[in-house]
Amino acid sequence: MRPFAASLHRNGARHGLEVWSVRYRVRGWNGEEASPLADVTAALEQVRELHGDVPIALVGHSMGGRVAMRLAGHRGVVAAVGLAPWLPDGEPVQQLAGRRALLLHGDRDGVTSPRATRRFAERAAPFAAHIDLVIVRGERHAMLLRSRTWHRLATAFTLGSLGIRAVPADISDAFERGAV
Repeated sequence: MRPFAASLHRNGARHGLEVWSVRYRVRGWNGEEASPLADVTAALEQVRELHGDVPIALVGHSMGGRVAMRLAGHRGVVAAVGLAPWLPDGEPVQQLAGRRALLLHGDRDGVTSPRATRRFAERAAPFAAHIDLVIVRGERHAMLLRSRTWHRLATAFTLGSLGIRAVPADISDAFERGAV
């Protein structure tokens, strides 16, 4: 996730964007405990304490994508990005009400399911203010084969959702097509 944080910082810092990275205290989701949720919720509260009522976008990969989607309903969050997210069937979607969401998934991902991500997007669509699903052709879970594509899409969506910069036409087209 460091390259994504660096891309967001590089493109948004001059507009006042602050990028935070959260390190989970406990490894794994851990069933009902959903361990990473507490860490990210604490970070969201800390952002509010330090910066007040600012718009927040969450960006996460794999389990972090699940965390981003799950906490999209937290106060102040306006957008969430899931990169090759782990979104098992039955994952809640109501928390996306009024939020923008982007789901990016490689079509050759053997770790998390692009089909499950599509089903999540379909279930979330009636709730979310806006949801985009983009399939990255020829890409796997690690997001290394077409890393520039992942970074451009995630960064443009995030900056656009925060009102920092308009989404370029070629990226809007990719969102519309649903594949790159």
